[in-house]
Amino acid sequence: MPQLLQDWVARQAAATPERIAVVCGGERLTYGELDSLSSQLAHVLRDRGCVRGDRVALLMPKSPIAIAALLGILKADCIYVPLDPSSPVTRLQKIVSACDNACLLAAGPVASTVRDLLNQCSSERCMSVGWLEPRSVVAADLDPAFTLDDVIQCSGEPVETRNTETDPSHILFTSGSTGTPKGVVITHSNVRHLIEWAVSYFGIDSSDRVSGHPPLHFDMSFFDIFGAAAAGAELHLVPADLNVLPNKLADFIRSSELTQWFSVPSILTYMARFDVVAPNDFPHLRRLAWAGEVLPTPTLIYWMQRLPHVQFTNLYGPTETTIVSSYYTVPECPMDPQAPIPIGRPCGGEDLRVLDDSMRRVRPGQSGDLYIAGVGLARGYWRDEERTAAAFVTDPENHSERIYKTGDLARIGDDELTYFLGRKDSQIKSRGYRIELGEIEAALNAVAVVEESAVVAINTDDFDGTAICCAYVPKGESDVTPAVLRQHLRALLPSYMLPARWLAFERFPRNANGKIDRPRLKEAFNTHAAQAC
Repeated sequence: MPQLLQDWVARQAAATPERIAVVCGGERLTYGELDSLSSQLAHVLRDRGCVRGDRVALLMPKSPIAIAALLGILKADCIYVPLDPSSPVTRLQKIVSACDNACLLAAGPVASTVRDLLNQCSSERCMSVGWLEPRSVVAADLDPAFTLDDVIQCSGEPVETRNTETDPSHILFTSGSTGTPKGVVITHSNVRHLIEWAVSYFGIDSSDRVSGHPPLHFDMSFFDIFGAAAAGAELHLVPADLNVLPNKLADFIRSSELTQWFSVPSILTYMARFDVVAPNDFPHLRRLAWAGEVLPTPTLIYWMQRLPHVQFTNLYGPTETTIVSSYYTVPECPMDPQAPIPIGRPCGGEDLRVLDDSMRRVRPGQSGDLYIAGVGLARGYWRDEERTAAAFVTDPENHSERIYKTGDLARIGDDELTYFLGRKDSQIKSRGYRIELGEIEAALNAVAVVEESAVVAINTDDFDGTAICCAYVPKGESDVTPAVLRQHLRALLPSYMLPARWLAFERFPRNANGKIDRPRLKEAFNTHAAQAC
């Protein structure tokens, strides 16, 4: 039985080395090649001084070599830290500084980002850089510690590991309300339990061709990568540029003959809006799953009416409980477009509880705070004991265990299924990304021409499902425009966190406590003509 995540790939390589493991465009690697290449990289990392527990960052587009790099990091007993190549350098620098990375693995069009990160490196042990492309394509002013040329000259023999399943496999950074991203520490065991449940429940096997839609810095990518590896299936990485081309995305599912699709709901909504799915389309597709946000019921009806041969499953779970914690396979196409789709029942080894303010279970039909216990609970937040203690609290039913407070509201239906009711705080989901509105405010308040800002979210029927709305008070006589503010934010935040609607105020409405009256701001965005930008 595999104990570490990379063991699945090694097992497939030993049994069927010629079987295709990962595909992206014209690139592909067999299980044998993937196992050997990742071992070569692990040897290089060890030779360059990386030791057990070191953090190794990955900054490169999704590709077969990126999957090999992820595995190589794990084989070197290191902790994988994925970075979003599209994020501003200022945000990436916060992550790199927090992790004190020993090494940065890079490839693709990220040279300028790497330069800026190295220039801002303040650690006593500044990162070394490994460039996972031939040295001939490395920018002249960069001098990496090693390149792909060095990796492929190394031994591909198995690497002796010391890690155990309770050691961290990766740290995923999510939006933080203080303006600083927070790192969720996930162990090998956390992921292994979920993958074993998923492979069994969905019946994934070596005949499957699984989509790899999420970017590598998104926790959902682990479901695809290791779900495919555990079953010996093919992982088909979806090019990021297809996300804005619904017809091409549908063509990709057809031409790749995918049997499984897993994505955030906004992609499904986008494809439905442009009506790119024909009746009985995607004949090889057997199952379709989504997670990350609520899928509108009308979108689900669209898909289920056209694909009666496909199994549709709603998956739910925050990053802190390892990708997904509950599931609900929709038994039949809903008749009512307003009917809510439950998040269902706990996955194997998990426990969902809806509790009141006294941490007691509420009766069916009542709403309460959603907590999660079980095998998926992360270790906590990287080097942040205070935040960890606040979110991972003592289990009221078993004082020797922890339970995670999701910040979501939920209820248990008469059918004994769990229903998601929304966020309790200012954290939202948009396009599958978890976003702290406070992080956007922190960035806005750093702009010199803004006196005060407040960011709220309102539900919409468009592609994002949630519109991020910025209210601001200009400083002095400034004639600042939304376009100017948006340009400032582009240097600080990834594109999915940029507000879509803007309203200027002379002063903000306040409640009785003197705080910004956010419900009134939401009302203003719903009733007034906000500027779109």
